[in-house]
Amino acid sequence: MAVAQYLHFRKAAASLFISQPGLSRQIKGLEATLGVALFERDTRQVKLTAAGVFYREEVGFLLQELERSSIQVKQVAAGLLAEIKIGFLGSAMQTVVPDMLVQLKLQFPTIKTSLEELSNLAQIKGVMEQRLDIGFVRVQQVSDSLGIHPVHEDSFSLVVAKDHFLNEENFTSLRQCMDSPFILFDPAYSPQYFNTIMSLFEQAGFSPKQSHKSIHAQTIFTLVAQNLGLAIVPASLQKGFDMGVRFIGLDKLEQRAILSVIWNRHSRNKALLNCLEVLGVPLDKINIS
Repeated sequence: MAVAQYLHFRKAAASLFISQPGLSRQIKGLEATLGVALFERDTRQVKLTAAGVFYREEVGFLLQELERSSIQVKQVAAGLLAEIKIGFLGSAMQTVVPDMLVQLKLQFPTIKTSLEELSNLAQIKGVMEQRLDIGFVRVQQVSDSLGIHPVHEDSFSLVVAKDHFLNEENFTSLRQCMDSPFILFDPAYSPQYFNTIMSLFEQAGFSPKQSHKSIHAQTIFTLVAQNLGLAIVPASLQKGFDMGVRFIGLDKLEQRAILSVIWNRHSRNKALLNCLEVLGVPLDKINIS
């Protein structure tokens, strides 16, 4: 793994505090045992072969599993059964995640949790690589190796500055905002979510002018409060913020922001079942192999 990381025998040997000749002998011995070449070497560079790339990924996965097992052994010795590593979007912390954590504590007090706020793509990658046990994302489809189940449906809200002329009483349609710039989510953040937002404008009969892009609620609300644009966000994001903005509900529109939980169907973390049970995922849908 060190040689695969550095692609340089001297640097790899130094990182391992062993001699370069000794490391070279070990690599040659490993290649002889496997019967394949893992590296291509010449006087100028070291490169991984196709077999080497595959083996690096497999060994990396095994090392992660070994680390997880070592952590779980310590947890068992300390009377703790498991740990759930959770990825989430900011909006999930306003709705589903706090309720889930409370229920886990009540029903399964020996399960420990760790939290990390990440983008949709980072969560999907983390769950696929089993660095995360579950993620809370706004996507509609995932690979066959992952399970997905909707856990929260949210309407949208139009976000305006507190001194903006629009309010709940005089708002009738997004067409009233067609001359205003908007702060939009980056489509790379979630193409499906972005398309849902854009369908709101399409339904109103105009394309929005974009002033800024951001995926962070606090950044969006700060820009709106400074009259740098309007925004459309899931209605639940108005909880826990006091940022000089006003929210106008769009709940009469059919579009909804769907928050889903994802998990790896090949996970070996026994506590995952308990977590999904708390979230109300049907047992016949969990399908963990």
